[in-house]
Amino acid sequence: MKPSIGRIVHYTLNQQDADEINRRRADSPQAGNHAREGDVYPAMIVRIFGETPESAVNLQVFLDGNDSHWATSRTLGEGPFHWAWPERV
Repeated sequence: MKPSIGRIVHYTLNQQDADEINRRRADSPQAGNHAREGDVYPAMIVRIFGETPESAVNLQVFLDGNDSHWATSRTLGEGPFHWAWPERV
């Protein structure tokens, strides 16, 4: 399946993502829960770099709180720093 703008996927935070989110949240106590590497959040694809299923994408990650995270040039895969298609349930 090829990524397309507006699709919701799952994004797994890496340590750098978590550190950036927590640093930003330190200035806003009502922002949300502490972020950790390995946390998985829904994200919307907002830009695609290529025409293949493996193309890198930019994501707007919806966090557990009143903020979001901008994840740029991420690729399909497993584990931190990657996005994945949601499992069918």
